Amino acid sequence: MSSNKKLILVIGATGAQGMAVIDQLLAPSVNGDPSPFIIRALTRDPESRRAQELKAKGVECVKGAFDDFPSVLNALQCAYGAYVNTDTFTVGEVKELFAGVRIFELAKQVKTLRHYVWSSLDYSSKDTGYNPDYRVEHYDGKGRVGDFLRQQPSEPTDTGLSWSQLTSGPYMDMLTNVKHLVSSFVMYQQLISPLQYNFGPLNKRPDGTYVFASPIGDGHVPMVALEDLGYFARYIFDHRVETSGKDLKIASDMVGWDYLVSTFTKVTGQPAVYVRQTTDEWVESFVGADEPLANEQTVVTEDTNTFSKNFKRWWALFRDDVVKRDLDWIRSVNPDGYTLESWMREKDYTGELNPGLLKNSEDVTLSIHDSGAIQSLSGPRIDPIFRAPAYT
Repeated sequence: MSSNKKLILVIGATGAQGMAVIDQLLAPSVNGDPSPFIIRALTRDPESRRAQELKAKGVECVKGAFDDFPSVLNALQCAYGAYVNTDTFTVGEVKELFAGVRIFELAKQVKTLRHYVWSSLDYSSKDTGYNPDYRVEHYDGKGRVGDFLRQQPSEPTDTGLSWSQLTSGPYMDMLTNVKHLVSSFVMYQQLISPLQYNFGPLNKRPDGTYVFASPIGDGHVPMVALEDLGYFARYIFDHRVETSGKDLKIASDMVGWDYLVSTFTKVTGQPAVYVRQTTDEWVESFVGADEPLANEQTVVTEDTNTFSKNFKRWWALFRDDVVKRDLDWIRSVNPDGYTLESWMREKDYTGELNPGLLKNSEDVTLSIHDSGAIQSLSGPRIDPIFRAPAYT
């Protein structure tokens, strides 16, 4: 590795977001010069398929986890920057909150570190006056860490540590309908991971009409294409002074479902309809919806946020247009970023399968039990599973 390049540690490197960020950090500069960065990835399994993909790109993969603090401190050594994306769906909100604070404290101990970037989400509870109808666990955990960061000095000097936040949202790429297909034990019925099945068509009618069903009402989702998210991560590292102490709130497009359906038909030429649901109807389609949200949580208590509770409130955020974005500013910074239509055209989007987007679901191995429930072989919890309804 070239000694004059800046080493960036990426935490969450093998997830969909991390891999997109790494691709942009390794890309040539705007003027055509080689990237000024080299990458170190912190991963639980340096021999995994995704880690091997990163190694093939020249990324250094080191073993560790964001809640294993000695491994984090070790991975931070000699780094110039850190991009930190923690995973609520693995550890839960409380553990993520502590980890988010502690990783920054460790970063302050590393004398070479100059730029710390926290991957955040909107602090939905605080933004709504702590209205319990909008308490979304995987948003609030990251948002609280963001509040902590805002209390810390940001020093974009030759010897100081500056921080920036990148607040994103649901990936536009989740329109690709990632599915788990289970064998004839369930008569070839499709079983679909809910974390990957939020936006695309649920099914196709016999007459060829694609059915997009959602509880979003007339609201909008601030979808961000992964490539655009990576663009802004690179922008932050390229513009340390300008982004010091700032929270960059991004999206690629604000997508309502009438707009989604009309754009799909415009791009593909295929007929499509929007079927309106309530959040109860959406959740009722899932087996295991009352299980804890996080993989490592095995017991449901009064304080546990279940998949059902969390995602009813998550949809409410978008249904009620709680989350806002300044698209004029976003497009002034990233004039070549995606719209929904340009993304569909660029990706040759047809609503068909494209497996392997989100790492959390890729890691789950499924087996069929006599009761018909779906049990994870890698842990004791049952993953919520979607049974595609025959909407008409």
